[in-house]
Amino acid sequence: MEKLNNWIKEMAAMCKPERIVWIDGSETQKKILEKEALSSGEIIQLNQEKLPGCFFHRSAKDDVARTEHLTFICTKKKQTVGPNNNWMSPRAGYAKAKAIFKGAMKGRTMYVIPFSMGPVGSSFSKIGVELTDSIYVVLNMLIMTRVGSAVLERLGQDGEFTKCLHSKAELDINKRLILHFPEDNTIWSVGSGYGGNVLLGKKCLSLRIASYIGRRESWLAEHMLIMGIESPNGHIEYIAAAFPSACGKTNLAMLIPPEGLKRKGYRVWTVGDDIAWMRVDSDGALWAINPESGFFGVAPGTNSKTNPNMVKTIQKNTIYTNVLLRPDRTVWWEGADGEVPESGIDWQGRLWNPGMKDEQGNVIKGAHPNSRFTTPVVNCPSASFRIEQHHGVPISAIVFGGRRAHLAPLVYESFNWRHGVFVGATMASETTAAQAGKVGQVRRDPMAMLPFCGYNMAEYFRHWLNMGKGMSKPPRIFHVNWFRTTNQGEFLWPGYGENLRVLEWILDRCNNKAEAIKTPIGYLPRSKDIDMTGLKLSENALEQLLAIDSKEWLKELDLIKEFFSQFKKDLPKELWQEYEALRERLE
Repeated sequence: MEKLNNWIKEMAAMCKPERIVWIDGSETQKKILEKEALSSGEIIQLNQEKLPGCFFHRSAKDDVARTEHLTFICTKKKQTVGPNNNWMSPRAGYAKAKAIFKGAMKGRTMYVIPFSMGPVGSSFSKIGVELTDSIYVVLNMLIMTRVGSAVLERLGQDGEFTKCLHSKAELDINKRLILHFPEDNTIWSVGSGYGGNVLLGKKCLSLRIASYIGRRESWLAEHMLIMGIESPNGHIEYIAAAFPSACGKTNLAMLIPPEGLKRKGYRVWTVGDDIAWMRVDSDGALWAINPESGFFGVAPGTNSKTNPNMVKTIQKNTIYTNVLLRPDRTVWWEGADGEVPESGIDWQGRLWNPGMKDEQGNVIKGAHPNSRFTTPVVNCPSASFRIEQHHGVPISAIVFGGRRAHLAPLVYESFNWRHGVFVGATMASETTAAQAGKVGQVRRDPMAMLPFCGYNMAEYFRHWLNMGKGMSKPPRIFHVNWFRTTNQGEFLWPGYGENLRVLEWILDRCNNKAEAIKTPIGYLPRSKDIDMTGLKLSENALEQLLAIDSKEWLKELDLIKEFFSQFKKDLPKELWQEYEALRERLE
């Protein structure tokens, strides 16, 4: 423990906390911390009859989301991080952050959180230690990761761990930095209290640092859900899927089979909704774990139609952030179940009534659009019994998805692994009103990893190509699009639970049980291959959902070329070959 203790001493000498408290992961200590946070006003206790074990927290008004422009990867060479990241040299990064960290914890407690991403002791797992002056962070980390003495035992005398340092400091946006030092296995975050910037086991370690380590150690750290689909005979097959935000990733991970397919007796098991760590096993197949033990979900739009399992999950032992507080100490957000409350305290702590407008005439929302809940995976009715399994689960299919109004069909399969990497590398979504920028603008988000890949994305694509060579039984790769519309802008596909119909075809393809039509973009199902029992779509809807417009795809190729060009000579030649092959097939 000498290495760990020396590092803590060094960080304490810089941050100057009044005392240091080790987090042991026990229920007793957690209760003490909750009491402390209640008395300081950091959290508010919710109605314990209706929401047992639940608390409410407000973050600062300008600290409500990941601050990507203040997030840096600090490596010796700029080339290492590529055009997809903000770069800073390690020397500059440490110097800038030290100036803010200096004395930042005066009069405060420094909490030491030893945590494991993944089941403690699994060959997949990685250990981190986060030092923080925020009880909110401690309470969230206790939900999101495996914390405590078992982790320290596993770490042993001088085991390797990710050094994570966080301080709220003054919560000043002008003194806010989220810095990753992959060459030092270190993360420093200062000046923020928002989950995505401060729960350092999440995007910082599990994606940015882990993707860097994964390339070195030949495994994949991906922004993917993992779900199991159990067929009536009890056999479960697992899918990993990547979607950009606002594409229903969490809803898919917890899907409830639709009425029309209930006769088949399917059941869905949730392994994870956000992150997958995947390794090639001795059997030549790809196996995956969810490194997290909780969900950090977006509240607005979560209801019994979009995600009934999540609604049940967040009924207990959950921390809500930046939602509306009702008079009866329950919570509400836009798109929640039930009636809109007549009054409440909004996410900024002001009295709120529905329909209130600001000086510009915009409706004031009760909950912030990025308001969140942190809740344990074990609460989820569909939680898989294999979440704590050290070996993970075998992946049969990898699914990429985007939000495209007219281009991409409902589902198609890539020709092979290399073509599948091209499909993932070129995936995109059109902006919705919820996102900044012009509505309908195409935004590339390869493998949904653009904000989270800890190194040059061109090298990341090469890593994917190499991983395929190491598998004798690679998963098949698919692309889905739940968001195709008519010319009037109406969705052609109902989505939600009905998406299981598409996943059924995907798994049948993996098991050579379903036919497909070869098209220029990949293999497509025939209309009759998708079980439509109990689902009435408008006339010709399925034909429209599976249609391919070569002219539109040729236009898309121009946009892909523009995107690929930013990687210059680093982009693997295989992807340019796939690009040219697609052009030839379309022409």
